[in-house]
Amino acid sequence: MSKRLKKSMFVGVALLSVGLLSGQVSAENIISGAGATFPYPVYAKWAETYAKETGVKMNYQSIGSGGGIRQIEARTVDFGASDAPLKVQDLDKAGLMQFPMIMGGVVPVVNIPGVKPGELKLTSEQMADIFLGKIKKWNDARLKTNNPGLHLPDSLITVVHRSDGSGTTWIFTNYLSKVSKAWANKVGNNKAVAWPVGVGGKGNEGVASYVRRIKNSIGYVEYAYALQNKMSYAKLRNRDGHFVSPTSKNFQIAAANADWEHAPGFYMVLTDQPGADSWPITGASFILVYKTQAKPKTAAAVLKFFDWAYHHGQQMAEKLDYVPIPPKVVSLVERTWAKQIKSKSGEPVLNVSLAQ
Repeated sequence: MSKRLKKSMFVGVALLSVGLLSGQVSAENIISGAGATFPYPVYAKWAETYAKETGVKMNYQSIGSGGGIRQIEARTVDFGASDAPLKVQDLDKAGLMQFPMIMGGVVPVVNIPGVKPGELKLTSEQMADIFLGKIKKWNDARLKTNNPGLHLPDSLITVVHRSDGSGTTWIFTNYLSKVSKAWANKVGNNKAVAWPVGVGGKGNEGVASYVRRIKNSIGYVEYAYALQNKMSYAKLRNRDGHFVSPTSKNFQIAAANADWEHAPGFYMVLTDQPGADSWPITGASFILVYKTQAKPKTAAAVLKFFDWAYHHGQQMAEKLDYVPIPPKVVSLVERTWAKQIKSKSGEPVLNVSLAQ
């Protein structure tokens, strides 16, 4: 990953700007998007490589899924990105199509002096109770039961959560709502919730930054941010009762349960999936585009970029510990593009034979 990308992941609002729009650049040679911070590291790498290979540049504002949905609905960008999938009725109402672009894991990260990555073990109930403010100190007796021998300090826990509308939050609170009735009843599942306790950081970048700076804190970020910032993470007890680590292999095990072909509008939730090694907070990130395109050449450029990423960006994604979309699903997405994304005159903006 480039030094520029490493630096950009620490800022509150990350702006991926691989080239600036000028009067001398045609619309189809620059595309713009906004939304989820969850996939930002891999989108940045793809955009950097694609610009070198094709000359087509991509501006992506990593502002959170809520912002991405608002911007695509306002038609201020060519595509939106969200980790919170839209249901088919909402897509139809807005005239949008969504498709999965990448999968990965949301990871609890901690800053406890002396605790190394993977040493802390948390059950789903303990995770929920920490974020509900019911477990207030790290040396709480409930945490000691599954962490014998691990020194946990007599210190107050600082919870760090997202301050913006976030698909990462949607995935995280979806998981908590499934495993904790108390969480489901009091807080629920959404891109933005009324947090019972804690301080807010903007974007995955902001949460990672706060956790790194605040001792005895805990937060949640997409796995690439945990690795990039060399953060300690907790193991989680999954649905099958096993404490598991966040790894791309364990994300794949969770994602293997996805039946995309029978998912209306590609709506898919991957949290709390079965499997001995399944990571319980796995999710997909989605791209949103309009079905009827006023600028078909720009729409074609957007689809060509993402199709290139499907066919040529998998190794880059895997190196950043994301899970690529399976080839069968890619073919399904391409067929759906051909059927649904059209110009105002009704002509498909692109056929399915896109791989370069």
